[in-house]
Amino acid sequence: MQGNAACLLMAEVAQAHDGSLGTAHAYIDAAARAGADAIKFQTHYADAESSSYETWRVRFSRQDATRYEYWQRMEFSETQWKELRDHAVSKGLRFLSSPFSKRAVEMLRRVGVDAWKVASGEISNPQLFPLMAETGLPVYVSTGMSSWPEIDGAVERLERERLPYVLLQCTSVYPCPAAKVGVNVLGEFRRRYGCAVGLSDHSGTIYPSLAAVALGAEVVEVHVTFSRECFGPDVASSLTTEELRQLVDGVRFLETAMANPVDKDLVSRELQDLRRLFTKSIVAEADLPAGTVLNDWHLGLRKPGTGLPAELLGRVVGQRLARAVSRGQFLVEEDFAAPVLRELQGRA
Repeated sequence: MQGNAACLLMAEVAQAHDGSLGTAHAYIDAAARAGADAIKFQTHYADAESSSYETWRVRFSRQDATRYEYWQRMEFSETQWKELRDHAVSKGLRFLSSPFSKRAVEMLRRVGVDAWKVASGEISNPQLFPLMAETGLPVYVSTGMSSWPEIDGAVERLERERLPYVLLQCTSVYPCPAAKVGVNVLGEFRRRYGCAVGLSDHSGTIYPSLAAVALGAEVVEVHVTFSRECFGPDVASSLTTEELRQLVDGVRFLETAMANPVDKDLVSRELQDLRRLFTKSIVAEADLPAGTVLNDWHLGLRKPGTGLPAELLGRVVGQRLARAVSRGQFLVEEDFAAPVLRELQGRA
């Protein structure tokens, strides 16, 4: 979906705002300063997505008696979501929020999102896809808990609706260890579906995203937090905003490197001055009279590479000197009785 454009770097706030609208706005500013391309939230309405039967993934909150109450505390009004969206746009960020109910989709349609992000647990939700499809917007699909048949079904629905989409490799382990990141799946997605691919990472490090970009990912998504000392269930799986800046710099560095293949012969010519400085020339290791037939003991190598180059040492051994040379003297072609060093012709 990105084509030849730069990889889309998405900063996932999720619940890092802990229900504070001001903190949510602060994350927008921080993501923009770090150089992210997009900011993503999650839109939860407790009475539209949860129930009293939902249990905690991680029991971290002392102020919420139940998971349902936690989702309630995470809710923003439509007006507040519009303010967040406008703030993101003003900072040059694409604005996304994963919906977890039909109500959330409908509200986000009114607010305006740049694309849809389907969370891992919603990939088989038959209510969300049709509503998203009506907008014609791109869809980023996270596959953190999905089997191949489930992914096949999601792709079938997306292609039936002719929606542009990106499949995101993801493993829903928090934090995700290196052995479960699954960067190999990016290539499998391409082979299986011929689609754009990306990584939604929960490792809490910059490394998997850099690897994904090196493998050609069009999108990388990482959770963000202001500090490792912040409160919330995703802190250990997140990058700090400073680390997000490092990731952005690393990704852009890799993109430039991959877009500029190096011609070693051209670089060698461009670095002639350095070559002369760091390479070595053939020198006499002793005072040698004219007529001396040179052997290994007569010759040495010294910097800089302004005389006969070191790689010709084997050709010089066995040659006869046409004139006397002093110890430490750099040998030149004219020192020899016969013009045997034709390799030198045409050298820079």
